[in-house]
Amino acid sequence: LYFFHLQLLDMPLKWVFQLDNDPKHTSKRAKSWFQTNKINVMEWPAQSPDLNPIENLWGDIKNAVSEAKPRNVNELWNVVKESWSGITAERCHKLVDSMPHRCEAVIKNCGHTTKY
Repeated sequence: LYFFHLQLLDMPLKWVFQLDNDPKHTSKRAKSWFQTNKINVMEWPAQSPDLNPIENLWGDIKNAVSEAKPRNVNELWNVVKESWSGITAERCHKLVDSMPHRCEAVIKNCGHTTKY
């Protein structure tokens, strides 16, 4: 989390972090760190559908790592950095623009898993 802190120093105070309910995000240590660093975290219901488009980008990176088959930490880090820097603004815009469809799919499926 220290690395995160260094990158957050320039973050506007009005921003709010959105975290899912993964145990590493909800641990006492994580909660304490966010409170100590005065970072607002959005309340998020348990077992909620994951609509955050960032998950698609994490999937892109995971696929790149799987294809590259890095043999050590340095190779892994290089694949992750290259993959992240290769994400285009167009890809991000398409994901954001898909939000109405994502929400409709969740409503239609009564909150259960969707293709997104």
